[in-house]
Amino acid sequence: MKNWKDDLEKYITVIIQNHKHKLLAIGSMPDHIHIFIGYNVNQLIPDLVEDIKTSSNIWIKQQGFTKFKFDWQKGYGAFTHSRSQINQVVKYIKNQEKHHQKKSFKDEYTEILVKNGIDYNEEYIFEFFESTFSKD
Repeated sequence: MKNWKDDLEKYITVIIQNHKHKLLAIGSMPDHIHIFIGYNVNQLIPDLVEDIKTSSNIWIKQQGFTKFKFDWQKGYGAFTHSRSQINQVVKYIKNQEKHHQKKSFKDEYTEILVKNGIDYNEEYIFEFFESTFSKD
């Protein structure tokens, strides 16, 4: 994925900007992506996520970036942050590769849910593919 990470992030950035959202940070990993935006209230989050997933899925396949079948998972997480947290969240997203050397995506995601007081059932959160990807 490292060879097409930048292209994917640029492609998704255009989708976000076309919907009049302001991209604050984007960071893609082999098994997930973080997108931090200044939200345009004229579009529902599920509609934006659907457009990002559908458009980028088609584009990834057209580009032939992977020899494996590629599809985004059905689920997603969306969280809000206060203005005072913007710099902290941007820094967090930009440091994903380093961060995930210490903590898996599953651990990270469930920790975010717990920190935000969100009750969840493991059965309903997405599948995690930690063992599928190497860290290089």
